[in-house]
Amino acid sequence: MAIPPDGRILAVDWGERRIGLALSDETQTIASPLGTLLRRPGKRFRMPEFLAYVTAHRPVGLVVGLPLTPEGVDGPSTIAARELAAQLGARTYLPVELVDERMTTARAHAAIREQEGSTRGRREEVDALAATILLQHFLEIRRHSRS
Repeated sequence: MAIPPDGRILAVDWGERRIGLALSDETQTIASPLGTLLRRPGKRFRMPEFLAYVTAHRPVGLVVGLPLTPEGVDGPSTIAARELAAQLGARTYLPVELVDERMTTARAHAAIREQEGSTRGRREEVDALAATILLQHFLEIRRHSRS
């Protein structure tokens, strides 16, 4: 099932400690940071909190970042992200697309340093911005593939 061409898309940037969230506008043109879900080591994903975001924003689809290795292959984090994507799809009944997220966190750090200086103590902002970069990249690829 593909993500419809209109309506909000919710992006998830998977991390072992934090999960960044971003949301598109209704026209799927612009991505904006939405927030961060904190994870406790060894604990399950905070599904009720995530589902509250889904209920509040009513996305038409989900984009989940796929943390491939620098060589472009699956690693342990990639497997966990794939499992999370499957869980999110099953719980929300929304279409889910996986997107290569390599370098999104590095680009988020660079963007914050460029605009405001230090990223120290701003990990949650970095993760939400990484999700935004991931989603904006997805939106641009979709827009160009429709042209």
